[in-house]
Amino acid sequence: MTSLVLSTILPIILLIALGVALKARGFVSDSYWQGAERIGYYVLLPALFFNSLATADLSDVPIKEMAWVLLISTLFSGLVLYILRKRVTQDGPAFTSVFQGGVRFNNFIGVTIAAGLYGNSGIAMAAVANAIIVPTVNILCVLVFAKCANTKSSIKSVARSIATNPLLLSCVLGTLFHLGGLSLPDFLAPAVKYLGQAAPPLGLLCVGAALSVKSLQLHIHPIAVSSVFKFLIMPVAAYAICRIAGFNGHAAIVAVIFQALPTASSSYVMARQLGGDARLMANIVAVQTLFAGIALPVVISVALAL
Repeated sequence: MTSLVLSTILPIILLIALGVALKARGFVSDSYWQGAERIGYYVLLPALFFNSLATADLSDVPIKEMAWVLLISTLFSGLVLYILRKRVTQDGPAFTSVFQGGVRFNNFIGVTIAAGLYGNSGIAMAAVANAIIVPTVNILCVLVFAKCANTKSSIKSVARSIATNPLLLSCVLGTLFHLGGLSLPDFLAPAVKYLGQAAPPLGLLCVGAALSVKSLQLHIHPIAVSSVFKFLIMPVAAYAICRIAGFNGHAAIVAVIFQALPTASSSYVMARQLGGDARLMANIVAVQTLFAGIALPVVISVALAL
């Protein structure tokens, strides 16, 4: 189990390190990274979310039970974190990064671990988790950005931010395709799939390019808060709901694991595009990815008791 987690996380760490090296050596101009982040946010990530939701195999999975566990634990953790925002930091953009670090998740790691534990059925359960959590956390994060990154946001501007967010739109469209039994034409489906596959590695390179080792010490408190929510509050909430509801088995285990995944590289891209603290976000992504090598085996061991 530990080897499965490490083999999943180490490639991510290597890609972040490569981004650090490319930036340090000036391999490309600084303007390249800004363009790459924009392409990732408006093209690659929407393709990834659309394809994963539109093609998800949800048969033989307890969707309702997983939905309750994931939704309640996510909303509870997000609400508690938001209530404590003034104690975390007085800086609005910085809090958006802490919030993303506390509730967003790396679905690549989740799918890989679920597949390693349960094969094709694990992939199906991971697809359900993605279908439930991805739209939820994106809506929450857009709301927090609208409130904290721009203090002059009105109800109208918040609604516009949600309605025009490319990640949310791709989630909605992918879900509609799945529910309607629709599929893309044969000549288009592979292109969308390839675009989605490019999102994680490019995003991790951008995280590495933005990583600032010097600023890590300044960010210890917000990184610690986001990590406590990510590796403790979220999985404990999910585990408690499973126990209370009498929900157990493989699907329950996957639900708990998904609530303990480190935050995704898309968090950094979102911070750059929506006015968050991008440097803090890059540091949170890097630190949580490293810490996941220790935290995830513990969470999985506890979850296996369900």
